[in-house]
Amino acid sequence: MGAENIPTISEPVPSSIVQFAVADKLINVCRANSLWPLTFGIACCAIEMMATGCARFDMSRFGAEVFRPSPRQSDVMIVAGTITKKMMPGIKTLYDQMPEPKWVMALGNCAISGGPFAFDGQYSIVLGADEFLPVDIYIPGCPPRPEALLQGIIELEHKLSGWERWEDPETSIKA
Repeated sequence: MGAENIPTISEPVPSSIVQFAVADKLINVCRANSLWPLTFGIACCAIEMMATGCARFDMSRFGAEVFRPSPRQSDVMIVAGTITKKMMPGIKTLYDQMPEPKWVMALGNCAISGGPFAFDGQYSIVLGADEFLPVDIYIPGCPPRPEALLQGIIELEHKLSGWERWEDPETSIKA
């Protein structure tokens, strides 16, 4: 599927006849700062995803404001909500229609593990998007706050480029 091993800035560049290491690093930083999520929501977590796109939370600060209506124009799928077994083939089709490179974020407990619908005897709920998609970022909560989705976007940017917007407070503390 191609999204399992996302190269970071710290990984060595494989040897080839011509190497464009600096260009690859620059492309990864540009790619990380212009993520285009798919307009796609399944259940209640989609309301929080829509709220994140509003002016109060301002996703445009992180370059992810352009929710695209077509999977062919998107590079991030945010699976937001409960996944039923009937809906799973449709989600997989949308994922397959997205161009490479592409990434998946599981938003909410239902998309991560089935949420409150995971119990003995249930037959129609998929217990997590990672059963059929390569999930890159997990955002827990029921429903997760818009700030959590913004943090997930920042984590995806860091995963793509190796570049951090802010210093890690735990590593920057001097004893």
